[in-house]
Amino acid sequence: MSPLASSDQPVYALPEENLVPVSDHLTHMAPIAASRIFLLRQSLEVYRQKYPDSPVYLASQGDGGASLPGVPREILERAAQIQIEHGTGYDEPSGTDEYKRAVIEKYWEVKPELGYSEKNVMAVMGGRDGLAKAYDAMLALGHGREGDVVVFSRVPWVSYTWGPYALGANVMYAPGREEDGWAHTEDGIQACVDLAAKSGRKVAGVVITSPENPTGLTYTAQRQAELGNAALAAGAAFVFYDWMYHYVTDEKPMDLNTFLPLFTPQERERLIFMDGITKSLGASNIRNCHLIASKAVIDFMSARTSHTYVPSFFSMAVAMAAYEMGFENASRPIIEPINISRRWMEQFLKKHDFTYILGKGYYAFIRMSKWLKLGAWEDSEPLVQYLAGNYGMTVVPGSFFSPYGREWVRYSYATPLERTQGAAQRMLAGLKALEGK
Repeated sequence: MSPLASSDQPVYALPEENLVPVSDHLTHMAPIAASRIFLLRQSLEVYRQKYPDSPVYLASQGDGGASLPGVPREILERAAQIQIEHGTGYDEPSGTDEYKRAVIEKYWEVKPELGYSEKNVMAVMGGRDGLAKAYDAMLALGHGREGDVVVFSRVPWVSYTWGPYALGANVMYAPGREEDGWAHTEDGIQACVDLAAKSGRKVAGVVITSPENPTGLTYTAQRQAELGNAALAAGAAFVFYDWMYHYVTDEKPMDLNTFLPLFTPQERERLIFMDGITKSLGASNIRNCHLIASKAVIDFMSARTSHTYVPSFFSMAVAMAAYEMGFENASRPIIEPINISRRWMEQFLKKHDFTYILGKGYYAFIRMSKWLKLGAWEDSEPLVQYLAGNYGMTVVPGSFFSPYGREWVRYSYATPLERTQGAAQRMLAGLKALEGK
């Protein structure tokens, strides 16, 4: 054991070989823009001042407790009881064993022969927290370097662009055809690996989201597995499956029991899954999600989380209460009105000859090229302001997500049917008025 340095001298906390190398790359990074989606409702103030007695319609976000019912009272009351019984002491950084067992045994009902247990579960404070932890693990446990690449589809959720970048990863948009909803392809993933290699980088992770945000594009389980296998074969260190919206469907949600066997045990070590209650249970501000991954990945995340912040036990208690009830029953007040609105929305878009993407989840992506030309607008943001100020309804400009979505808008039908219908009719009236100018 080497002697300690004198107490009169400064000393690094870690040996020289473990120090973070000096780099000035922070001075060259682009400033990270705050998400403007949360500000869209402010754009309705012009309309409210003109027509104070007229309703307004938010078709920009799905928000449990606002645009939709929130977590049912009986679940919140049961969660409070669980919290009282549990107490208020510190918990493990990855979540309590009780919660993690509930995820594996009650929610996913994973078959024991697959070898997944509570050791493969990480509790996180919502999707953004889960993603940040996953990016960190993909960089460190993948190729062990900052500056490597995380791959997303061509028009991704806005925080997909900036979240990895803030943590030292470079974001790459995969090739994709607009007429196919910018869907991932095997050739596109390989092209990303090849482009990264040209600048001395490797792919730390490929993110596959189904249903997609913002487009609503949905992949079958088989197609997701094919893309995951292609990514691993091409050299991606990890494949991350974001299934936050998979329960919001009129079909069957994803099933780990049938999905995991589509990969070898060795390949499963390089898979990370994210799911939670913020969308399917209307728990927007409860902030409970979970990650499922190999024990090595979970241990890595848990160690780092122990030095930052741990998930709220109450958020876990809400999830456990919902799992006790049976999640299909617990989520019905959210899922059923969305399914009804989706069916109506698809007929509306067909009837009026819109070009659109509408899979499952609760978003439709609608092309606005015709009306942008009429308004002499370069992208859809001025159109959204026009609709908000004159017709009292908001959608999200596709340009908020990436330049490739600039001629599109994201329409959230995560509202009761009458609200979905009201917003759609207001949007149509605004577009018809542009045609009449």
